Amino acid sequence: MSDHNPLRSLVLELALAVGMIACLVGAMFIHTGSMPPLVVVESKSMIHSETGEIGSIDAGDLILVHDQPADTIVTFAEATDPSNIAHGYEQHGMAGDVIIYSKNGEGGTPIIHRAIMRVVAEQTVAPDRASTTPCPEEATYDEVRIAEDGMPGSCVLTWSVPGTSVKDVVNVTVHFDGTDAAYYDCKRPAHSGANYVVEPYLVVWQWAPSHEGMLTLGDNNKCSVDQGAGVTNGSAGVHSPSGVVGPIRNDWVIGVAGGEIPWLGTVKLMVGGPNSYGTRDVPLISFLALAAVIGGVVAAPLATESVFRWWLNRSPEMKDYVEDPAQESVTDFESE
Repeated sequence: MSDHNPLRSLVLELALAVGMIACLVGAMFIHTGSMPPLVVVESKSMIHSETGEIGSIDAGDLILVHDQPADTIVTFAEATDPSNIAHGYEQHGMAGDVIIYSKNGEGGTPIIHRAIMRVVAEQTVAPDRASTTPCPEEATYDEVRIAEDGMPGSCVLTWSVPGTSVKDVVNVTVHFDGTDAAYYDCKRPAHSGANYVVEPYLVVWQWAPSHEGMLTLGDNNKCSVDQGAGVTNGSAGVHSPSGVVGPIRNDWVIGVAGGEIPWLGTVKLMVGGPNSYGTRDVPLISFLALAAVIGGVVAAPLATESVFRWWLNRSPEMKDYVEDPAQESVTDFESE
Protein backbone atom coordinates (compact mmCIF):
# COMPACT_ATOMS: atom_id res chain seq x y z
CA MET A 1 0.00 0.00 0.00
CA SER A 2 1.34 3.43 -0.93
CA ASP A 3 2.51 5.77 1.83
CA HIS A 4 1.74 8.78 -0.35
CA ASN A 5 -0.01 11.55 1.62
CA PRO A 6 -1.53 14.24 -0.67
CA LEU A 7 -1.76 16.83 2.13
CA ARG A 8 1.85 16.32 3.13
CA SER A 9 2.95 16.65 -0.49
CA LEU A 10 0.97 19.87 -0.90
CA VAL A 11 2.50 21.37 2.25
CA LEU A 12 6.01 20.44 1.07
CA GLU A 13 5.41 21.96 -2.36
CA LEU A 14 4.05 25.17 -0.84
CA ALA A 15 7.01 25.36 1.52
CA LEU A 16 9.38 24.87 -1.42
CA ALA A 17 7.65 27.64 -3.39
CA VAL A 18 7.77 30.05 -0.43
CA GLY A 19 11.42 29.20 0.15
CA MET A 20 12.31 29.86 -3.49
CA ILE A 21 10.52 33.23 -3.42
CA ALA A 22 12.26 34.13 -0.14
CA CYS A 23 15.63 33.26 -1.68
CA LEU A 24 14.87 35.38 -4.74
CA VAL A 25 13.76 38.39 -2.66
CA GLY A 26 16.75 37.93 -0.37
CA ALA A 27 19.14 37.86 -3.31
CA MET A 28 17.62 41.07 -4.71
CA PHE A 29 17.87 42.71 -1.27
CA ILE A 30 21.56 41.79 -1.06
CA HIS A 31 22.09 43.18 -4.56
CA THR A 32 20.17 46.45 -4.11
CA GLY A 33 20.32 47.10 -0.36
CA SER A 34 16.64 48.12 -0.45
CA MET A 35 13.47 46.54 0.85
CA PRO A 36 11.30 46.19 -1.08
CA PRO A 37 13.93 45.80 -3.80
CA LEU A 38 11.46 46.44 -6.64
CA VAL A 39 8.92 49.08 -7.61
CA VAL A 40 6.18 48.87 -10.22
CA VAL A 41 5.97 51.76 -12.69
CA GLU A 42 2.38 52.98 -12.94
CA SER A 43 2.36 55.91 -15.37
CA LYS A 44 3.90 56.78 -18.73
CA SER A 45 5.81 59.84 -17.49
CA MET A 46 9.15 58.15 -18.26
CA ILE A 47 8.39 56.45 -21.59
CA HIS A 48 10.47 57.13 -24.70
CA SER A 49 8.03 55.49 -27.11
CA GLU A 50 4.25 55.12 -26.97
CA THR A 51 4.63 51.51 -28.13
CA GLY A 52 7.07 50.62 -25.36
CA GLU A 53 10.82 50.21 -25.41
CA ILE A 54 13.17 47.90 -23.53
CA GLY A 55 15.86 50.01 -21.88
CA SER A 56 13.60 52.93 -21.03
CA ILE A 57 10.98 52.89 -18.28
CA ASP A 58 7.44 51.97 -19.32
CA ALA A 59 4.27 51.54 -17.29
CA GLY A 60 4.10 47.93 -16.11
CA ASP A 61 7.86 47.51 -15.74
CA LEU A 62 9.53 46.36 -12.54
CA ILE A 63 12.53 48.49 -11.54
CA LEU A 64 15.25 47.49 -9.09
CA VAL A 65 15.70 50.12 -6.35
CA HIS A 66 19.34 50.62 -5.34
CA ASP A 67 20.11 52.12 -1.96
CA GLN A 68 23.12 54.38 -2.50
CA PRO A 69 24.31 57.64 -0.93
CA ALA A 70 22.31 60.54 -2.34
CA ASP A 71 25.46 62.58 -2.92
CA THR A 72 26.60 59.97 -5.47
CA ILE A 73 23.55 60.55 -7.69
CA VAL A 74 24.58 61.89 -11.08
CA THR A 75 22.30 64.56 -12.55
CA PHE A 76 21.64 65.21 -16.24
CA ALA A 77 23.64 68.44 -15.99
CA GLU A 78 26.66 66.66 -14.51
CA ALA A 79 26.51 63.72 -16.94
CA THR A 80 26.49 66.07 -19.94
CA ASP A 81 29.25 68.38 -18.69
CA PRO A 82 32.52 67.52 -20.52
CA SER A 83 34.58 68.72 -17.54
CA ASN A 84 32.71 66.51 -15.04
CA ILE A 85 34.10 63.12 -14.01
CA ALA A 86 30.67 61.57 -14.69
CA HIS A 87 30.52 62.87 -18.28
CA GLY A 88 28.86 60.35 -20.57
CA TYR A 89 27.04 58.49 -17.79
CA GLU A 90 23.60 57.24 -18.85
CA GLN A 91 20.74 55.34 -17.26
CA HIS A 92 17.49 54.20 -18.87
CA GLY A 93 18.08 55.82 -22.23
CA MET A 94 19.30 59.29 -21.21
CA ALA A 95 22.08 61.06 -19.35
CA GLY A 96 21.94 61.03 -15.56
CA ASP A 97 20.34 58.91 -12.84
CA VAL A 98 16.66 58.13 -12.41
CA ILE A 99 15.64 58.38 -8.76
CA ILE A 100 12.70 57.18 -6.69
CA TYR A 101 11.63 59.73 -4.10
CA SER A 102 8.82 60.48 -1.66
CA LYS A 103 6.95 63.72 -2.37
CA ASN A 104 8.16 66.38 0.09
CA GLY A 105 9.29 63.52 2.33
CA GLU A 106 5.66 62.59 2.94
CA GLY A 107 3.75 59.36 2.36
CA GLY A 108 1.89 58.31 -0.75
CA THR A 109 2.99 56.73 -4.00
CA PRO A 110 6.68 57.46 -4.68
CA ILE A 111 7.75 59.23 -7.88
CA ILE A 112 10.31 57.79 -10.30
CA HIS A 113 11.82 60.59 -12.41
CA ARG A 114 15.20 61.73 -13.69
CA ALA A 115 17.49 64.01 -11.68
CA ILE A 116 18.10 67.02 -13.96
CA MET A 117 20.27 69.28 -11.82
CA ARG A 118 21.19 69.97 -8.23
CA VAL A 119 21.10 73.37 -6.50
CA VAL A 120 23.68 73.75 -3.73
CA ALA A 121 24.15 76.60 -1.29
CA GLU A 122 27.16 78.80 -2.05
CA GLN A 123 27.25 81.80 0.30
CA THR A 124 25.51 81.29 3.63
CA VAL A 125 25.21 83.03 7.00
CA ALA A 126 23.97 81.86 10.35
CA PRO A 127 20.44 83.03 11.16
CA ASP A 128 19.48 85.36 13.98
CA ARG A 129 17.72 82.69 16.03
CA ALA A 130 16.20 85.20 18.42
CA SER A 131 14.44 87.10 15.64
CA THR A 132 11.12 86.41 13.92
CA THR A 133 12.92 87.14 10.63
CA PRO A 134 16.12 85.16 11.11
CA CYS A 135 17.59 85.80 7.64
CA PRO A 136 18.48 88.88 5.59
CA GLU A 137 15.75 89.96 3.17
CA GLU A 138 17.53 88.60 0.08
CA ALA A 139 18.32 85.21 1.70
CA THR A 140 16.42 81.92 1.79
CA TYR A 141 16.00 80.09 5.07
CA ASP A 142 16.80 76.36 4.77
CA GLU A 143 15.53 74.81 7.99
CA VAL A 144 17.46 71.56 7.53
CA ARG A 145 20.89 72.69 6.38
CA ILE A 146 23.45 72.94 9.19
CA ALA A 147 24.56 76.55 9.70
CA GLU A 148 27.90 77.96 10.73
CA ASP A 149 26.94 77.71 14.39
CA GLY A 150 26.45 73.94 14.03
CA MET A 151 22.68 74.04 14.39
CA PRO A 152 19.97 73.17 11.83
CA GLY A 153 18.71 76.17 9.90
CA SER A 154 20.84 78.27 7.57
CA CYS A 155 20.41 81.46 5.56
CA VAL A 156 21.36 80.87 1.93
CA LEU A 157 22.45 83.98 0.05
CA THR A 158 23.54 82.47 -3.28
CA TRP A 159 23.32 79.22 -5.21
CA SER A 160 25.40 77.18 -7.64
CA VAL A 161 24.43 74.38 -10.03
CA PRO A 162 27.10 71.70 -10.64
CA GLY A 163 27.46 70.72 -14.28
CA THR A 164 26.43 74.18 -15.56
CA SER A 165 27.96 77.64 -15.86
CA VAL A 166 25.67 78.93 -13.09
CA LYS A 167 27.77 79.84 -10.05
CA ASP A 168 27.13 81.99 -7.00
CA VAL A 169 23.79 83.52 -8.07
CA VAL A 170 20.84 84.83 -6.06
CA ASN A 171 18.21 83.39 -8.42
CA VAL A 172 18.86 80.39 -10.65
CA THR A 173 18.49 80.70 -14.42
CA VAL A 174 19.76 77.87 -16.59
CA HIS A 175 19.24 77.55 -20.35
CA PHE A 176 19.63 73.90 -21.36
CA ASP A 177 20.40 74.94 -24.93
CA GLY A 178 24.11 74.14 -25.06
CA THR A 179 25.27 77.41 -23.47
CA ASP A 180 24.63 77.34 -19.70
CA ALA A 181 24.20 73.57 -19.86
CA ALA A 182 23.84 70.76 -22.39
CA TYR A 183 20.79 70.71 -24.68
CA TYR A 184 17.66 69.15 -23.18
CA ASP A 185 14.99 68.58 -25.81
CA CYS A 186 11.47 69.21 -24.50
CA LYS A 187 9.95 67.46 -27.53
CA ARG A 188 7.48 70.29 -27.96
CA PRO A 189 7.16 73.13 -30.47
CA ALA A 190 8.33 76.58 -29.46
CA HIS A 191 5.55 79.15 -29.05
CA SER A 192 4.89 82.44 -27.30
CA GLY A 193 2.13 84.77 -26.18
CA ALA A 194 1.71 88.26 -24.80
CA ASN A 195 3.34 87.45 -21.47
CA TYR A 196 5.19 84.21 -22.01
CA VAL A 197 7.68 82.35 -24.18
CA VAL A 198 7.98 78.58 -24.40
CA GLU A 199 11.25 77.34 -25.87
CA PRO A 200 11.82 73.90 -27.43
CA TYR A 201 14.49 73.24 -24.79
CA LEU A 202 14.40 73.27 -20.98
CA VAL A 203 14.73 76.68 -19.33
CA VAL A 204 14.91 77.19 -15.57
CA TRP A 205 13.97 80.84 -15.12
CA GLN A 206 14.71 83.07 -12.11
CA TRP A 207 14.15 80.24 -9.67
CA ALA A 208 14.51 80.99 -5.96
CA PRO A 209 14.92 77.51 -4.45
CA SER A 210 13.33 76.94 -1.06
CA HIS A 211 16.29 74.76 -0.03
CA GLU A 212 19.12 72.62 -1.42
CA GLY A 213 18.12 69.64 -3.53
CA MET A 214 17.54 68.20 -6.97
CA LEU A 215 15.30 69.36 -9.81
CA THR A 216 13.47 66.34 -11.27
CA LEU A 217 11.56 65.67 -14.46
CA GLY A 218 9.85 62.77 -16.21
CA ASP A 219 11.43 61.96 -19.58
CA ASN A 220 8.00 62.11 -21.24
CA ASN A 221 6.73 65.24 -19.46
CA LYS A 222 7.86 67.76 -22.08
CA CYS A 223 9.82 69.88 -19.58
CA SER A 224 6.99 70.14 -17.05
CA VAL A 225 9.29 69.81 -14.05
CA ASP A 226 8.14 68.29 -10.77
CA GLN A 227 8.90 71.53 -8.89
CA GLY A 228 6.24 73.47 -10.80
CA ALA A 229 5.72 76.77 -12.57
CA GLY A 230 8.01 78.66 -10.19
CA VAL A 231 10.90 76.90 -11.93
CA THR A 232 9.79 76.52 -15.55
CA ASN A 233 6.96 78.26 -17.39
CA GLY A 234 3.90 76.06 -17.82
CA SER A 235 4.98 73.31 -15.42
CA ALA A 236 2.11 71.64 -13.60
CA GLY A 237 4.37 70.19 -10.94
CA VAL A 238 4.00 67.15 -8.72
CA HIS A 239 1.80 67.69 -5.67
CA SER A 240 1.77 66.26 -2.17
CA PRO A 241 -0.61 67.03 0.73
CA SER A 242 1.62 69.99 1.66
CA GLY A 243 1.80 71.44 -1.87
CA VAL A 244 4.05 71.38 -4.90
CA VAL A 245 7.18 69.26 -4.49
CA GLY A 246 10.28 71.25 -3.59
CA PRO A 247 13.86 70.46 -4.59
CA ILE A 248 14.42 66.81 -3.69
CA ARG A 249 16.33 66.61 -0.43
CA ASN A 250 18.76 63.74 0.08
CA ASP A 251 16.62 62.16 2.78
CA TRP A 252 13.57 62.11 0.49
CA VAL A 253 15.38 59.79 -1.92
CA ILE A 254 14.20 56.19 -1.56
CA GLY A 255 16.68 54.83 -4.07
CA VAL A 256 18.20 54.98 -7.53
CA ALA A 257 16.59 53.10 -10.42
CA GLY A 258 18.67 50.12 -11.48
CA GLY A 259 17.88 47.20 -13.75
CA GLU A 260 14.56 46.84 -15.52
CA ILE A 261 12.37 43.73 -15.59
CA PRO A 262 9.91 44.55 -18.37
CA TRP A 263 6.18 43.76 -18.46
CA LEU A 264 5.85 41.70 -15.26
CA GLY A 265 4.61 44.58 -13.10
CA THR A 266 1.50 44.73 -15.30
CA VAL A 267 0.07 41.86 -13.24
CA LYS A 268 0.10 44.02 -10.09
CA LEU A 269 -1.56 46.89 -11.92
CA MET A 270 -4.27 44.53 -13.17
CA VAL A 271 -5.17 43.28 -9.69
CA GLY A 272 -4.49 46.47 -7.72
CA GLY A 273 -8.10 47.11 -6.76
CA PRO A 274 -10.27 50.23 -7.02
CA ASN A 275 -7.58 52.57 -5.66
CA SER A 276 -4.95 51.37 -8.11
CA TYR A 277 -3.76 53.59 -10.96
CA GLY A 278 -4.63 50.71 -13.25
CA THR A 279 -3.26 49.67 -16.63
CA ARG A 280 -4.36 52.72 -18.63
CA ASP A 281 -0.76 53.68 -19.49
CA VAL A 282 0.58 50.17 -20.12
CA PRO A 283 1.56 49.76 -23.82
CA LEU A 284 -0.23 47.05 -25.81
CA ILE A 285 3.08 45.33 -26.52
CA SER A 286 3.55 44.83 -22.76
CA PHE A 287 0.30 42.85 -22.52
CA LEU A 288 1.34 40.72 -25.49
CA ALA A 289 4.82 40.17 -24.08
CA LEU A 290 3.37 39.29 -20.66
CA ALA A 291 1.05 36.74 -22.27
CA ALA A 292 4.03 35.26 -24.09
CA VAL A 293 6.02 35.02 -20.86
CA ILE A 294 3.14 33.31 -19.02
CA GLY A 295 2.66 30.96 -21.96
CA GLY A 296 6.36 30.16 -21.92
CA VAL A 297 6.31 29.42 -18.19
CA VAL A 298 3.37 27.05 -18.65
CA ALA A 299 4.78 25.41 -21.78
CA ALA A 300 8.36 25.01 -20.56
CA PRO A 301 7.73 22.00 -18.23
CA LEU A 302 5.63 20.26 -20.89
CA ALA A 303 8.27 20.84 -23.53
CA THR A 304 11.02 19.68 -21.16
CA GLU A 305 9.12 16.48 -20.38
CA SER A 306 8.54 15.81 -24.09
CA VAL A 307 12.22 16.26 -24.89
CA PHE A 308 13.21 14.01 -21.98
CA ARG A 309 10.84 11.27 -23.12
CA TRP A 310 12.13 11.55 -26.70
CA TRP A 311 15.72 11.25 -25.48
CA LEU A 312 14.84 8.35 -23.19
CA ASN A 313 13.06 6.45 -25.95
CA ARG A 314 16.16 6.70 -28.14
CA SER A 315 18.38 4.98 -25.55
CA PRO A 316 19.55 1.38 -26.38
CA GLU A 317 18.10 0.01 -23.13
CA MET A 318 14.64 1.33 -23.91
CA LYS A 319 14.82 -0.03 -27.45
CA ASP A 320 15.71 -3.49 -26.13
CA TYR A 321 12.86 -3.38 -23.63
CA VAL A 322 10.33 -2.28 -26.25
CA GLU A 323 11.48 -5.02 -28.68
CA ASP A 324 11.23 -7.92 -26.20
CA PRO A 325 9.75 -7.06 -22.81
CA ALA A 326 8.60 -10.67 -22.26
CA GLN A 327 12.12 -12.03 -22.67
CA GLU A 328 13.42 -9.58 -20.10
CA SER A 329 10.74 -10.77 -17.66
CA VAL A 330 11.66 -14.44 -18.21
CA THR A 331 15.34 -13.67 -17.75
CA ASP A 332 14.62 -11.88 -14.52
CA PHE A 333 12.47 -14.80 -13.28
CA GLU A 334 15.12 -17.44 -14.09
CA SER A 335 17.82 -15.46 -12.37
CA GLU A 336 15.81 -15.61 -9.20
